[in-house]
Amino acid sequence: MSAPAGGTLASARRRLRWPGSQRQSWGRPRFLVFVTWAYVLWALVPVAVAILFSFNAGRSRSVWQGFSLRWWTGDPTLSIFHDPDYVHALTHSLTLAGLDMVIATPLGVLLALGLARWRGRGSGLANGLMLVPLVTPEIVMAVSLLLVFTQLTLVPFSLIHLGTGAQVVGQVTFSLSYVVVIVRSRLASIGGQYEEAARDLGATTFTSLRLILLPLLLPAILASMLIVFALSIDDFVVTQYMSSNAATTTIPMYLYSNARGGTTTPALNALATILVAVTLLGIAIAFLVYRLFSRGQASEEGSALRELSGMGTA
Repeated sequence: MSAPAGGTLASARRRLRWPGSQRQSWGRPRFLVFVTWAYVLWALVPVAVAILFSFNAGRSRSVWQGFSLRWWTGDPTLSIFHDPDYVHALTHSLTLAGLDMVIATPLGVLLALGLARWRGRGSGLANGLMLVPLVTPEIVMAVSLLLVFTQLTLVPFSLIHLGTGAQVVGQVTFSLSYVVVIVRSRLASIGGQYEEAARDLGATTFTSLRLILLPLLLPAILASMLIVFALSIDDFVVTQYMSSNAATTTIPMYLYSNARGGTTTPALNALATILVAVTLLGIAIAFLVYRLFSRGQASEEGSALRELSGMGTA
């Protein structure tokens, strides 16, 4: 009986000595790491190549001819900051993103608060319908909005015409759900004990909302604002269907209509680089803001409760 035990011990020692030959089931999954990095490279290398050719000295978008800022600022007529079409597409994209952020964020916060407090009949259905824009294909939503704005003669649909107004309404429609989901997840993590404590100390509904709930929701609100901004500036389908003419062209629309043209220059790559940079910057700021405010959340909660406690004793 001792021989098998000795053999088992020796085999275990060999496995520990050469971990690559017989890996333990709990060891590092190198194959999964390889697949992950392969996917990341497959997804990012084309983007990096497109960004690189925005600094190409020549007109080619596939043959490297030296480093230059010609297509950014150097060329007096063809660079992105000197061509009026590029400037207008960039300006219009930022305008739509700003309007979407300003409108969708407060509406989403109010909807999240209302849905979180709705306990009556139909609350489950309302919560489910709020998630429909998240799972509805964007092309379906775009076509539906187009038919509503162009075919229905009922107010208020008949008051919305294709163009900037329709683009803003369309972007707000699909981005509103993202704000609701983010804010509601924050509400679920906060719970109702802070508001209950404020009410016990004599605070009114508005006071508890202003001094307790909104400061606690601030990280989620700021994060949702920047997420909405990134979603808006990247959107193509809804914005394209709601467009009326060249005056309502955005960066994604301009890229789509000119990317396959034989006369395009690396300025188009520079425009795409701006789109990527703005999107990544918005997401990075949202993440950092959320982490920053979440880190100091405990001190904010304590100070708010102390303030209310002072109000109650007074």
